[in-house]
Amino acid sequence: MVKKQPERPVLITDAARSQDEQFHSRQVRYVTMMGLRAACLIVGAILISAHPPLLALWLVLCVIGMVTLPWAAVLIANDRPARSKAERAASRAAREKPQPSLAQHTAEEVEYLTIDAEPVEGARWVAPEPEPERKQR
Repeated sequence: MVKKQPERPVLITDAARSQDEQFHSRQVRYVTMMGLRAACLIVGAILISAHPPLLALWLVLCVIGMVTLPWAAVLIANDRPARSKAERAASRAAREKPQPSLAQHTAEEVEYLTIDAEPVEGARWVAPEPEPERKQR
């Protein structure tokens, strides 16, 4: 009896993709989107020379593509990969962890410490002298 090969390889690790793989995929997305921007420019130039019906509408669409695609390409290229289930669960657990708080007491239960000092006759408060500036070497 011949065993059938599985259609997809079995995932044996939960390790994230390497930084190089992530960087490469972001580069590919960026270059693709900027290629679409260049295509919008070329299509706009062809449309101007061909004078098709609804030329203004097509040119507006091309201009919108040329303006919004670089912005979207930068946002998508700088985006980090989605968090895994384990990362989301750890973040949720950290947020839900009860924060320690001080015990609440009523004003009658709290004993206050009052520091009372009488001025001493003849004593005078003197401000400390500033330290001399040190020279930098």
